[in-house]
Amino acid sequence: MKQRVLHVLANLGAGGAERMAVHIVRGLNTQRFEPAVVAYSGRYGSDLEQKLDLAGIKTFFLGKGPGFGWRTYPRLHRVFKEFRPDIVHTHVHVMRYAFPSLVYFKPRLMVHTVNNMAEHEIEPQARWLQRLAYMRGVIPVAVAREVATSLERLYGIGGCRVVWNCIPTDLYASPETPRAVWRAKQGFSEEDILLVCVARFAAQKNHALLINAFAKGPASHPKAHLVLAGEGVLRAQSQQRVNELGLTNRVHFLGLRRDIPDVLGAADIFVLSSDYEGNPLSVIEAMAAGLPIVSTAAGGVPELLQSGKEGFIAQPGHGDQISEAMMTLLNDGNLRRTMGAAASARAKEKFDVSAMVRAYEELYSEAAAPSATWNKFHVGPKSTPESENAGVRIR
Repeated sequence: MKQRVLHVLANLGAGGAERMAVHIVRGLNTQRFEPAVVAYSGRYGSDLEQKLDLAGIKTFFLGKGPGFGWRTYPRLHRVFKEFRPDIVHTHVHVMRYAFPSLVYFKPRLMVHTVNNMAEHEIEPQARWLQRLAYMRGVIPVAVAREVATSLERLYGIGGCRVVWNCIPTDLYASPETPRAVWRAKQGFSEEDILLVCVARFAAQKNHALLINAFAKGPASHPKAHLVLAGEGVLRAQSQQRVNELGLTNRVHFLGLRRDIPDVLGAADIFVLSSDYEGNPLSVIEAMAAGLPIVSTAAGGVPELLQSGKEGFIAQPGHGDQISEAMMTLLNDGNLRRTMGAAASARAKEKFDVSAMVRAYEELYSEAAAPSATWNKFHVGPKSTPESENAGVRIR
């Protein structure tokens, strides 16, 4: 008999956690599982919604707007009553609305993926409810070992299972739009060297650090262009800083894009300057696209790549290290190609979506088995990528 699996999300926008959840439900073995998704919001018209529609996966939209929405409770309760999930898998900050239904319907398995460092996942005043959910049987799954460490630090949960975020690597290895065509449409030449960052404009991502690091040296390179894909509350502030630095012809704002594989396929270097992360899909996507990486050692990033092999890892907040790494790659085309090839190979080997789906299928099957004896706080991690990079600095 199939296990009914309900994934609960705040929305189906463009976030990494939402994209990861869609990868999971689309990849589940339909002979064993019947997946569905519920989003507290209404439809966004996003590519994720389209992917679920095309896959024929039942999706419920509760129509919640900004702020507190008390109607979300009865609407979610009706979804639980209609779908009758055996397994409920929650993501991001959804517990405040999901917890009453979890307690009432008592699904056989409750899983929560922690996509960010535990201290940054939810606001401090809501942590008591998250702690209560874990005490009542919700099983946390960390997306990186560093995230698992943060769960132990904040909630005292040891031995948390680790399942790395993964992506369909073939999608990013083979973009639909040829490199030269995409560049020509965006006004770039074949000789330009594009450093791309895919990230929402939020304090966590620290675009100011990246822009300043670019201005310190890389902007003087005659072919260098910094390309920023994404939207967010700090975009205007970032554009103002670019204007102040006189770099409007060297820093380009693409806005929110649905053609990320094409954007990455047309780029030469991927850059990320975050202060903290869980396990950023953007880095894995860039690796799958064959780009060398320049990133801060935020969260699980040092578990994704080896500094000096697939790219360079800088310490958070150290713009000088980011600038130095960008200059090294700008000045050495052979190094870009060598590191990019290594990044592509590692992404395909370690972070293809099939590995993530298998890991969650195993978790669902282990915990939902009639004879299972489940210790919610001491679930050992599966085999994981090597962690070679703790404390690695740019040399």
